[in-house]
Amino acid sequence: MSFIWFILIGLLAGALAGQIVRGGGFGIVGDILVGIVGALLGGFLFTTFGVSTGGGLIGSLIVATIGAVVLLYGIRLIKAS
Repeated sequence: MSFIWFILIGLLAGALAGQIVRGGGFGIVGDILVGIVGALLGGFLFTTFGVSTGGGLIGSLIVATIGAVVLLYGIRLIKAS
């Protein structure tokens, strides 16, 4: 069951990041992938800087969304070069 939550949080984080960055999203599969990679990146960044969201569903969504936003900005910087 936790795998389903992981996918759903990835989907939501990717969709939110697409709206925040104004990318329009990448479709369902693309949003899931951006959200999952963003969750990993966000978890790494939050751990590195010693920041804690307290866990739980909302905390996981916040970390994943911030990570996905950072990922999308990084992708846009590379594409712009």
